[in-house]
Amino acid sequence: MFKNFLRICFVAFVATSCDKTGGSDTTETTSTTEDPASTATLNYSVVGSYPHDIQSFTEGLYVDNGQIFESTGSPEELTYTLSHLGPVDTTTGKIIPKASIDPKKYFGEGIAKLDGKIFQLTYKAQKCFVYDAKTYKPIAEYPYANAEGWGMTHDSTHLIMSDGTSKLTFFSPKDFSKVKELNIRENGYAVDKINELEYVDGFVYANIWTTNQIVKIDLNTGNVVAKVDLGPLYVEAQKQNPGLMEMNGIAYDPKKGEFLITGKLWPKIYRIKFL
Repeated sequence: MFKNFLRICFVAFVATSCDKTGGSDTTETTSTTEDPASTATLNYSVVGSYPHDIQSFTEGLYVDNGQIFESTGSPEELTYTLSHLGPVDTTTGKIIPKASIDPKKYFGEGIAKLDGKIFQLTYKAQKCFVYDAKTYKPIAEYPYANAEGWGMTHDSTHLIMSDGTSKLTFFSPKDFSKVKELNIRENGYAVDKINELEYVDGFVYANIWTTNQIVKIDLNTGNVVAKVDLGPLYVEAQKQNPGLMEMNGIAYDPKKGEFLITGKLWPKIYRIKFL
């Protein structure tokens, strides 16, 4: 989610191991965590990459039937950015715009597809826009009480939303009514700044804003059971675009068993596998 240009300085503790060519050679990387003795460490390998438009201020990412979809925000300071959504052309990295919102009124955030509809959050407007997933025509607008909208995913039954706090909120896809909230903890402590989300097999993988970390959350308990430091990806991407911002994009491709990782103004979408 967007906070006006807070620059984040990252220190990578392991060597960059990213695919430089977009090929399929696998490079294994061991991540670092603050306290690996208390929270399991997710190791990963980079198996390839796709190009990503460095003008895309990424706020949401998901894969549907092998196709990548992305939503973006539009900071006032970056006049070339747009709040729109659509499929990503993996040969160019550019979004093929299918729906957009007025950047003077709204800031686009996370998206998710469920029950033939695409849901799009907004940052501070407390409104969710809904589109027909085939035609992209607007079909509904729903309010929500959360002060802010950040990331979104679903578990095939409910939409799951983050709002920058230490909780996840579950909504009905029928009318976006709130079903429940889940407090997220790591070793008993609240995990704040939960951002972009991806649901996989009973767990939610979440970017933590202002860090290179992704945490794996058990939805049965709300506990963080593992985490990964993707600092090497940030460092490698920054070499190609020094003006990029924080990591904010995670999606899962079940056909390939790969996670897709990117960020705001990043030059690549990295294809990784957790080991």
